[in-house]
Amino acid sequence: MTVTTEGRPRGAATDAAGAASGGRLPGAVAAEWTKAWTVRSTWWNLLGAAVLMGLACLQLAIFTVNANENDDPADDKGVVGAGTIAIGAVDLVQFVLIGLAMLLITSEYSTGTIRATLQWIPRRGEVLAAKTLVVAVIGGLAGIVLAAAGSLAALPLLGHWGEFEFPAWLGDVLAVGVYMSVIGVFSLGVGALLRSAVGTLIVIFLIVLVVPASLQASGITAMERVADFLPAVAGAAFMRGESDAYPPVLGLLILAAWAAAALAAGHVALNRRDA
Repeated sequence: MTVTTEGRPRGAATDAAGAASGGRLPGAVAAEWTKAWTVRSTWWNLLGAAVLMGLACLQLAIFTVNANENDDPADDKGVVGAGTIAIGAVDLVQFVLIGLAMLLITSEYSTGTIRATLQWIPRRGEVLAAKTLVVAVIGGLAGIVLAAAGSLAALPLLGHWGEFEFPAWLGDVLAVGVYMSVIGVFSLGVGALLRSAVGTLIVIFLIVLVVPASLQASGITAMERVADFLPAVAGAAFMRGESDAYPPVLGLLILAAWAAAALAAGHVALNRRDA
């Protein structure tokens, strides 16, 4: 048995450190929260997401006005809710927050700091649970703030083609926050499984964007139905509150199932592989 210089087993020293920081899981969450906010990548990702959300919302507002006021009635958007502009911008902005979520674990493998993390928190399930909670909170709060700011910034450009009804707007903003939270957890799970930032980003990009777009453009009904059950398509149905395939709440459940499956796979990989 390995013994510390004070004569206590190393495991006891680790447990004592966890207890001093608020208990096993609370202490792990506190540690992961601190790590998340003390690395530059978190701030750069959030800044990038804010800039991209602002630009995307402004562009979508201009596009809506131009579509309504041109001579072609086929592309008229009509009066749109301010919150729907932010939902439309999610297609782009989500990849910045996905990058933030996956880096919270893949960066530790690339730098080797995962060894220190697992030394201080040897129960690997607690490590993943703590990271999951941190990613969910950061993603959710960032999604809400970005959606609120972006939609309000776009409202003046929409003019009489935009409407602001607080209950509907709040529902849209919260829906974006929920989506960003869950898609972030999904990304974390894939990152825990693959460990590589490049590999994780490629897989997520394929699952979230390329595969569903290809299936939807196939013109084959069976493939289009498969696309309906991919995470981004299900999440979009939830945020927009509409879907021809299933109720919006089922879209959230499908997205959550993808996140849970990714976490489960990541947990298995974390337990079976050496750091």
